[in-house]
Amino acid sequence: MANLNITNILEKMTGKDKDYRYMATSDLLSELNKESFKADQDLEPKLTSTVLQQLEDASGDVSGLAVKCLAPLVKKVGEDKVVDMTNKLCDKLINGKEQHRDTASIALKTIIAEVMTPSLAEKILVCIAPQLIKGVNTAKGAEIKCECLDILGDVLHRFGNLITKDHEYMLTALLSQLGSNQASVRKKSVSCIASLAPSLSDDLLAKATLQVVQLLKNRSAKSDITRTNIQMIGSLSRSVGYRFGPHLAETVPLLISYCTSASENDEELREYSLQALESFMLRCPRDISPYCEVILNLALEYVSYDPNFTDSMEEDTDEEGQEEEDDDESANEYTDDEDASWKVRRASAKCLSAIIVSRPEMLSKLYLEACPKLIERFREREENVKMDIFNTFIELLRQTGNVTKGQGDIDESSPRWLLKQEVPKVVKSINRQLREKSIKTKVGAFSVLKELVVVLPDCLADHFGSLVPGIEKALNDKSSTSNLKIEALVFTRLVMASHSPSVFHPYIKALSAPILSAIGDRYYKVTAEALRVCGELASAVDFKPYIGPIYNAILGRLANQDQDQEVKECAISCMSLVVSTFGDGLQRELPACLPILVDRMGNEITRLTAVKAFSVIANSPLRIDLSCVLDHVVSELTAFLRKANRALRQATLGTLNSLVVTYGGQIGSSSYETIIAELSTLISDMDLHMTALALELCCTIMVDRKSIQNVGLAVRNKVLPQALILIRSALLQGQALQALQRFFASLVQSANTSFDALLDSLISAAKPSQSGGLAKQALSSIAKCVAVLCLAAGDQKCAATIEMLKGILKDDSASNSAKQHMALLCLGEIGRRKDLSNHVHIENIVIESFQSPFEEIKSAASYALGNIAVGNLSKYLPFILDQIDNQQKKQYLLLHSLKEVIVRQTVDHNGQSELQDSNIEKILALLFNHCESEEEGVRNVVAECLGKIALIEPKKLIPALKVRTSSPAANTRATVAIAIKYSIVERPEKIDEIMYSEISTFLMLIKDSDRHVRRAAVLALSTAAHNKPNLIKGLLPELLPLLYDQTVIKQELVRTVDLGPFKHVVDDGLELRKAAFECVDTLLDSCLDQMNPSSFIVPFLLSGLGDHYDVKMPCHLILSKLADKCPSAVLAVLDSIVEPIEKTISHKPKGDAVKQEVDRNEDMIRSALRAISSLSRISGSDYSMRFKNLMNKIVSTPALAEKYNSVRSE
Repeated sequence: MANLNITNILEKMTGKDKDYRYMATSDLLSELNKESFKADQDLEPKLTSTVLQQLEDASGDVSGLAVKCLAPLVKKVGEDKVVDMTNKLCDKLINGKEQHRDTASIALKTIIAEVMTPSLAEKILVCIAPQLIKGVNTAKGAEIKCECLDILGDVLHRFGNLITKDHEYMLTALLSQLGSNQASVRKKSVSCIASLAPSLSDDLLAKATLQVVQLLKNRSAKSDITRTNIQMIGSLSRSVGYRFGPHLAETVPLLISYCTSASENDEELREYSLQALESFMLRCPRDISPYCEVILNLALEYVSYDPNFTDSMEEDTDEEGQEEEDDDESANEYTDDEDASWKVRRASAKCLSAIIVSRPEMLSKLYLEACPKLIERFREREENVKMDIFNTFIELLRQTGNVTKGQGDIDESSPRWLLKQEVPKVVKSINRQLREKSIKTKVGAFSVLKELVVVLPDCLADHFGSLVPGIEKALNDKSSTSNLKIEALVFTRLVMASHSPSVFHPYIKALSAPILSAIGDRYYKVTAEALRVCGELASAVDFKPYIGPIYNAILGRLANQDQDQEVKECAISCMSLVVSTFGDGLQRELPACLPILVDRMGNEITRLTAVKAFSVIANSPLRIDLSCVLDHVVSELTAFLRKANRALRQATLGTLNSLVVTYGGQIGSSSYETIIAELSTLISDMDLHMTALALELCCTIMVDRKSIQNVGLAVRNKVLPQALILIRSALLQGQALQALQRFFASLVQSANTSFDALLDSLISAAKPSQSGGLAKQALSSIAKCVAVLCLAAGDQKCAATIEMLKGILKDDSASNSAKQHMALLCLGEIGRRKDLSNHVHIENIVIESFQSPFEEIKSAASYALGNIAVGNLSKYLPFILDQIDNQQKKQYLLLHSLKEVIVRQTVDHNGQSELQDSNIEKILALLFNHCESEEEGVRNVVAECLGKIALIEPKKLIPALKVRTSSPAANTRATVAIAIKYSIVERPEKIDEIMYSEISTFLMLIKDSDRHVRRAAVLALSTAAHNKPNLIKGLLPELLPLLYDQTVIKQELVRTVDLGPFKHVVDDGLELRKAAFECVDTLLDSCLDQMNPSSFIVPFLLSGLGDHYDVKMPCHLILSKLADKCPSAVLAVLDSIVEPIEKTISHKPKGDAVKQEVDRNEDMIRSALRAISSLSRISGSDYSMRFKNLMNKIVSTPALAEKYNSVRSE
């Protein structure tokens, strides 16, 4: 039936009346677009021939519709018919009438765009590529050539890799067109070759480049042909990326010489040369390294290239008043339509930008050479070029921020310090731009200032005054656009947030009026931004006169219901800041304003913001009077604890906490009971952050209202059972664990709660359940809570508990092991917090447990002994040292006890003096004796002890350790390196200055002959990079090559073990490689400015991506990081990265693999997909054919597509 309908339509399409034909073609289009449409064999030829016929219809409307019919038609008819259609269209294009040529060309492009299957693409290519090449070679008119080149470019861009055998003949034909007399043909040939290039083999690519280079070497060629050839070089490097690297030695010197020797009016030649150099910088970062200096100097020279304009430098010394008058004159300054030198300046600015982005290691040099030049060029007279100069400067600032994240202005060569020196010049130059008439210029100037404040937060303290007139003008001027106002307001907010209030006080009067008027702006984004600035203003202003106007302006926006959500949210948070800062001066206004805020809590879209607003008000030191709304607020908030929205529950707990602290006495006890009932449901190990907040609130209520019986009762009935379930969780740690300890300490002091009942419930929580014993972490949590509980209950209860625990240890029945384990942990935790020396012989009772047959009891006993010693060093430390000397068998456990003592001394600063010199001498002699121990466990404990003692006595230890780096025993050398790792902690210590000069000796153990020592040195380097990057910055040029060498698979470390029926391959270097890659990952975070990512990616990261599972995982992380921080270096080698990653995501475990192997493989695939997701975010990643094909493969494989989407949404 449907086909009959189509036959009717086809008949009408050939009618005489053009309206009939139009309607019929339109009907056909809608039929073809239906999912259900299928053409049978008889109908297909009719369909295709009629549509082709319609393409030549005299009416343009009809032929236009016919072109639209082709898109669905390609999917509905057989491949042969599609090939037939393309063949006919191609013939029409080359040999047909002129008036039908355009339609044929559009029709061909439409068909090619719709081809999805490789088989069809190949058939079409075989059929039309020779015809198109023939058209390019032999067609008379330039138009036909251009159309052929256009379509060939489309085909090659999508399917160039399908017909490799024809590449050579195509390339030859296309290269010959570069010498054509018609500019349009040359231009199209360039883009056509660029489309073919990614799929060319290396040999053909070399051939193409060589041919173009030969043409360039011929200096007698016409300048337009030379320009085309230079464009060709640039296009090739853009389309093949790093593969162009080997040809740079030939091309770079040529381009530079063309650039410098071009005639004065040949600006385009210079522009194309600079564009090609820019593309080399971005695409071939590794191979361009030797030329960076020369290119930098060239770009700096031409960024101010303006041969037709002599600019007197006097304006720099002008007074500001003079410049106001010059404004009108500058508008009708020299202009010349023929002058194209701006193109050269623009290309230079972009080339500089490429150097900045791709060369973090050149930053300091760029500050010395490029920064002053860029600041001077802010006065560029061509507006578009000026924007590029601004953008280049912004890239310089961003790169500084990236590279120096988390570092201070350490020394005079650091980029941050160098930038600081330039700030006055930047401000002076930008100020001049803010007085220009052009809006675009002002927006650009504010963008530069914004980025400056982000990178150097406090840099404008001395210069803010000079910028105020510019801000005022931007906000007040009638001609200002919304965009300009927003930029000015964002900048003002950033400055206020990052500078101290005293910086603004002199200018509040000038700034407050324009900011308040911006709150009334019609465009919601301006209003929202102005409100945010007001919030900052509220915390900076100290004077009464501004309170009224600020309050009224915000109230106008707060009370208004019909406005954008962003404005509503900003008005709410801004009002809360004003109330919390000036509430005492707004007594009369509060009854009108607070109910509005409460009302906003009832609205779903403003709920969260309103909850946070009440937290700000409750935290105010002014104790704002909330009596008119308090009950309502508390009941609303209690209800929010039931909501599904996690952020809302989190904010609600914080706000309730603040309200209880400030207004606890005004909240009724029934409200408290409801709050406690609600928050008890939030306590679980599924969300530890929420749990910590809920327990905090519970403690606040108990401490604040401990006399109220109902509160104590509600907590015992509702919260305590949840807390006792939580304490058994293996996941409990950090804030939640601390909050839980405070909870038990508060609970024992609240109304009529018995200590004994609580202690019993805690100890019984430690009993093993039917499903087995508790995790180590859970037992440790319970012990900590028992200790806190005992101390909170007072000395008498504490002493009784200790006696009870001693009783458990003395009872040595075998069934008692779990209880003994618990008792030891509890004694350790109590002993650490309190001196137990009045409990006689407690140390002997504990040390007897060293004989236990159970490992966990032995380790708990050594933990307990160490911590008891912390409570009273003078008594127990000599006892431990004496035992280590005499008890050979218990050495490992006693060393652990000693480690507990030393570690506690370094954590609690007040305890540092308690380790007397005589003790330290004794400890050191003892530790150095055990350095060479055959047992790795002993060596690790010794290393940790040495590292931690080094923090207390660096002058003694560092020299002693240094001597041992040349010890003949490898175990000693490894122990020393690990000790250094333990001595590098995040907080500043007195060891730092000694370490600064000595650390290289230890890190150079990375060259050691023993792999264990090398791994220890890599781990120490990793810790230093993470905790104190400044220690190692200067050593990296020497260390990095050595570190990279550790990432390579060393065949001499791979051995085969014969296990009888089968052989097993053991790779002894695996742990070392994994550690080395993890170290590089850390260095990328902290020392990016010292690294050249390109030299690491190939070959080291590449080999890691194809290595063992344990090595691939850190490599995927590194790749994601590099894609984010150094996209150009990754983009340059994207093709070669694709191969190992594709293997990883296609890897299938063996059929007989155990579940663990299957799970590991799944993790590895997800980790690779995360890296792919980062790669896909790099702009320009779609140039790589291989990466494109990989993405298509992922999207078309359902299992991979599902994983990929879930990874992206993480």
